[in-house]
Amino acid sequence: MSRIAADERRQICDLLEELGPAADTLCEGWATRDLAAHLVLREHSPAVVGIRVKPFAGWTRHTQEGYARRPYASLISRIRSGPPLWSPFALPPLDAAINTSEYFVHHEDVRRAQEGWEPRDLHPKVEDALWQVVKGWARITFRSAPTGVLLRRETGETVTGRTAEPTVTVVGRPQEVLLYIMGRKAHARVELEGDPDAVRALRGEDLTV
Repeated sequence: MSRIAADERRQICDLLEELGPAADTLCEGWATRDLAAHLVLREHSPAVVGIRVKPFAGWTRHTQEGYARRPYASLISRIRSGPPLWSPFALPPLDAAINTSEYFVHHEDVRRAQEGWEPRDLHPKVEDALWQVVKGWARITFRSAPTGVLLRRETGETVTGRTAEPTVTVVGRPQEVLLYIMGRKAHARVELEGDPDAVRALRGEDLTV
């Protein structure tokens, strides 16, 4: 999966360059400059801890705002260069495990915020890799869901998000299911099957991971 992360890194950098620093993204309140600053922060600053540890969130926000004031081209250059040797993300297993989904999702955050976007036709090996990410996040994402949740890809393979009744089945290609569970509901091309009231309840669930 490390190669997939590298491919997504290269493609998002190309797109960020093409669109410039003020283009929309699906990340609320962020233009492309802000998203680029976030990606640099993840791999180049210990302030990344505040993304998950709320007492440090202010440090993270301040650091990211500082990066966002730097020249846009330099941000993209740092993303392209990959993580520094001291970063945990420089380890191939961690790069594959985390950056595959990080760079795919943020690439789509940029792509799908632009007019006329369409889903990409991904290689089956890429879809399989993204499905492995779905498996890893499913129970974490839906642990507090108001319904049972079953995720099903177009091949028929399923993974359980939460065991409960009634159950809603989220159906789509792996990349679409991944975007759905990562909170990009409005832009993920999935179908929700099940009891109408249960479907409505799940549609209203905040899937912030």
